[in-house]
Amino acid sequence: MKKIAKILAIVMVIAVAASMFASCGKKAEDEPVPAGTKKLVMGTSADFAPYEFIGDDGDFAGIDIEIIRGFSAAYNYELEIQDMDFKSIIAAVNSKAVDFGMSGFTITDERKLSVNFSDPYEETVQSILVMEGSDIKTKDDLAGKIIGVQAGTTGDDFVTRDYGQDAVNQYDKYSLSIQALLNGQVDCVVLDDQTANEFLKANEGIVKLDSAYAKEEYAVAFNFDDTELLGQFNEYLAKIKADGTLDNIFAKYKDQ
Repeated sequence: MKKIAKILAIVMVIAVAASMFASCGKKAEDEPVPAGTKKLVMGTSADFAPYEFIGDDGDFAGIDIEIIRGFSAAYNYELEIQDMDFKSIIAAVNSKAVDFGMSGFTITDERKLSVNFSDPYEETVQSILVMEGSDIKTKDDLAGKIIGVQAGTTGDDFVTRDYGQDAVNQYDKYSLSIQALLNGQVDCVVLDDQTANEFLKANEGIVKLDSAYAKEEYAVAFNFDDTELLGQFNEYLAKIKADGTLDNIFAKYKDQ
């Protein structure tokens, strides 16, 4: 009897162990992915202060960066930011090389053919920078002038449409267009207003015209397939608009 009881006890131990092993395997398979393990890759051009730039600590900073870091934390995403030429971002979103593009993107009909835009998070204008003493006083004085722009921006689109390719010098970075203005290689630069203000602070002798070139709205660019991600961002954007978080982010960077 003792031998039989001992055998039965061993069988029971093996059965319980097998059951526990099977249950552990099922748990690992069925449990949700731990928070923070799903990566989101953001494409940006980090020369667009105050929206995205490299801070004194060598890390990404700016309005767009704070918005998207808050979004990533709210939905438990791990955020990776890739710095690239502005003109490459839409193509990267379209090909899924990045999950979304955020770099002061203006909503345009042409861009809507390539990406899905979020709800707008900013209303702004395209401004015109000239050197002090310039004979350019309003946007109507640009005929016959050489205009500097960042390639692929709406400023580039607007002035190329209005004045033709021969009137436009395109640069990969805004900073290069400003340097061209300082060197006398262009007569003016057309660029986003807040970025224009940043260059005004950093460069003596440059002034901004009172009249804007055009009005526009900024949004985040998503791939057409990523409707869930788009919906999550719009939900988050509505929340931070309502609770004042977005206004606080704008104030932090625009009032410096």
